[in-house]
Order: sequence, then structure tokens, then C-alpha cells
Amino acid sequence: MIHVDGIVSVILLVIRIVALGGAAFALFHAARQRKDAFTAVDKLSKPIWLSILAVAFLVLLLFPAVQLFGIVAVVAVCVYLVDVRPRVDDVQRGPRW
Repeated sequence: MIHVDGIVSVILLVIRIVALGGAAFALFHAARQRKDAFTAVDKLSKPIWLSILAVAFLVLLLFPAVQLFGIVAVVAVCVYLVDVRPRVDDVQRGPRW
């Protein structure tokens, strides 16, 4: 017999691990970038992004990723990874050809 509670618990654990991994990656990536790269692409400054990502990481440690605070943290990490990170990388890398 399949226990639904067990399956749901495993799914929530996987979501939490993926969210924590993404937050850790985003925080590490932001810490390695130059300070002027963030302002060069008209985004928030590096200290602000580091603060946002650090708080998001701590929230994901303390709360499940599917509760309100966890969802806000996941959205913040996704905004960094989808919007800020590619533009900062393009500035750091320079022209592609």
C-alpha cells in the first residue's frame, strides 16, 4: 500500500533541497562578482543583492519552501538567477566575439 503522506513528504523535501541549493548557488555567485558589475547593468547594488540572498537562504533554512516566507525567498532567488545573473555575467565576460 502506498502512503500518500510519505510521498508528499519526499516531494516537499526535494523542493526544499533544490531551493536551498539554488539559494546557496545564487549567494555564492553574487559574492564572487565585481561590485561595479551590478550597477553597470542597472540593477540593485551588490551589498543589497547579497543581503537579499542571505536572508532568502536563512528563510529557506528555517521555513519550508512552500509556506509564505519560503515562497518569497524562492521568488527572490529566482529573480536573481533569471534576471540579474545573466546580465552580470555578460558584463563580466565582455563581448561574445
